[in-house]
Amino acid sequence: QVQLVESGGGLMQAGGSLRLSCAASGRTFNTYPMGWFRQTPGREREFVTAISTSGTRTYYADSVKGRFTISRDNAKNMVYLQMNSLKPEDTAVYYCVAATTIDWIRQNNPDYWGKGTLVTVSS
Repeated sequence: QVQLVESGGGLMQAGGSLRLSCAASGRTFNTYPMGWFRQTPGREREFVTAISTSGTRTYYADSVKGRFTISRDNAKNMVYLQMNSLKPEDTAVYYCVAATTIDWIRQNNPDYWGKGTLVTVSS
């Protein structure tokens, strides 16, 4: 069982940056690929990014590639999402996720979800 708690959301102007953090419980954190999804009202949750257990492999949605960076610190049980060059269309609730395999994240089927943190980007 993995519990995930996101933080770092807030209001930012377009072009600005935010860093989201995700604190994970459990002694087996380093065995789980991790990722981020986001959701806006009226739309399904969409994949944003994923990272392998070691952090050597990362994947990004085309909409955030080159602007967002995922990273993890296995010693601290933390995952981060650095978001640069924010756009109004990045406004969403961002969810931290964990899964048994990284493919499950990429296939929109992670095992564990956090409760989310709201990011609002004004134009």
